[in-house]
Amino acid sequence: MQRLALFDLDNTLIDLDAAFKVWTVEFVDQHRLPRETADWLVSLDRDGLPHREAFFAAVRERFGLRGSVQELWAAYRRRMPHLVRCPAEVMDGLVRLRAAGWKVGIVTNGTADNQLGKDRAHRAGWRR
Repeated sequence: MQRLALFDLDNTLIDLDAAFKVWTVEFVDQHRLPRETADWLVSLDRDGLPHREAFFAAVRERFGLRGSVQELWAAYRRRMPHLVRCPAEVMDGLVRLRAAGWKVGIVTNGTADNQLGKDRAHRAGWRR
């Protein structure tokens, strides 16, 4: 009998919240925004605008940023795969499952390019 374990990617296998906080500081610096903007971005994310198109529309409007919503979102998608980390204990657990004969799969509801970028950043570790 084949055994299958499926895991969500964001905030299960990888620490998206921590990566998002790093991204907010980078974003604030890049756009020369006040430091407290990073906290505002985190609260905006947690207060119901997790969909990045709506998120970046709100950010663009509030700060009068020149880039389009699509450009801001594309830059976010390019950067995030480099910021996310899979904790060592999670990676070790996946390795133990595979060694015990389990097939391990990742499920996610994020946009394909963003999630595939995160997957590629960790691919070698997933396959240990």
